[in-house]
Amino acid sequence: MEQSIVGLLFGGFFVLLLLGAPITVSLAGAAMFSFLALGKNPISFVQIAFTSVGSFPLMALPAFILAGALMEAGGISRRLVDIAETMAGPVTGGLGMATVLACLFFGAISGSGPATTAAVGMLMIPAMTQRNYDLSYASALTASSGGLGIIIPPSIPMVIFGISALGLRPPAEAIALHGQFSTVSISKLFIAGVVPGIIMASSILVMNYAISRKSGYKGIGSGWCFSDLKKSVRRGIWSIFAPVFILGGIYAGFFTPTESAVVAIVYTLFVGVFIHREMSWIKLFNSLRTTTWITGRVLLILFAATVFGRLLVEQRIPALIAESLIGWTDNMYLIWTILIVFLLFVGMFMETLAAIMILVPVLLPVTYMLGVDPTHVGIVVICTLSVGFITPPLGENLFVASGIGGATVEQVVVKALPFILVLVVAVFIIAFTPGLSLWLPGLMGY
Repeated sequence: MEQSIVGLLFGGFFVLLLLGAPITVSLAGAAMFSFLALGKNPISFVQIAFTSVGSFPLMALPAFILAGALMEAGGISRRLVDIAETMAGPVTGGLGMATVLACLFFGAISGSGPATTAAVGMLMIPAMTQRNYDLSYASALTASSGGLGIIIPPSIPMVIFGISALGLRPPAEAIALHGQFSTVSISKLFIAGVVPGIIMASSILVMNYAISRKSGYKGIGSGWCFSDLKKSVRRGIWSIFAPVFILGGIYAGFFTPTESAVVAIVYTLFVGVFIHREMSWIKLFNSLRTTTWITGRVLLILFAATVFGRLLVEQRIPALIAESLIGWTDNMYLIWTILIVFLLFVGMFMETLAAIMILVPVLLPVTYMLGVDPTHVGIVVICTLSVGFITPPLGENLFVASGIGGATVEQVVVKALPFILVLVVAVFIIAFTPGLSLWLPGLMGY
């Protein structure tokens, strides 16, 4: 019976996808077919799904999306880009370096890969092409750097991972083998993402320098101008304070990640209206409309993916995968390699948030049996899926950057290949070295 239900669950999902159904419909349809085949009351389908979107931590999702949209509307993102440009100065590939730094700054508020690509790309792609950067290279670099938005905290996928992991307890066999596991919290995930985010950004910076040196992409001006840097920092001081204020409040324990999302909205509104004076009613309305559209799409996916994941757990699919994987090999490096390759493949075809919601109920029990800290698992999953933003055919950042710059998606993909390579190497380094994820949370008492 278990095998037939699993076949119906996954078979129905892939058949609906191939027929062109949206991923929400595919997940919900396959889950409903399985519910009916098991003879369950369809009302329980709705009850499980409704519970999934009623959690307090999930309030952070629309709040962070709105904060990112308001940040762009209020002129905060433009000032962050100006600071990044002056910091890059005369370094070879300086504008490319500024693009990466700007994505780091913007990612520290927006928490979204495509949003980071769009906000930074609107400013940096034209700036790079004006200084003789190849258009497709400028687009590829921006798309690659945009993926940092989901690694640098706060991160929307980290919120989703934390929510998806809340109800998954370590199996008794895993506790017997490895002892008690630390709990998964969104705050801990945020802290754990800092060092891996810097490593992923550094890999892009190194590749950008190598390509820029070969292609002759020079820096800005003949040297650093302290007065220009001072001027840009003074203009953007309130923009710099945004991530410092929001993340500092979380790490200092003044407010939870969910509360910090609301603080981020209030802060960006205050700066946009009273300090920069660039926020208008039209911009505010557009920000609310964008937030509503993105949040509604994500919640619909969460609605369906929760029921899909519940059926997987009930049919013991994660446990069976864990047993077969452990029975095949106990080499941790080989197991991580298999999981990363699998996640890279999934990221090519599935949206990041949907992938997290579907895979967490499968992956966490497997990694519990292997004795891996769940926070480390979350960071590796998110870092790996961030590469999916620049891998076709889905590659959301590729389409965003292509639309902004005007280069074809095919041209952007070719130029993005070196960045995909170094990002994958960085993911393996992070996976094979758990201390990179867990050192900072441990230092801060988690």
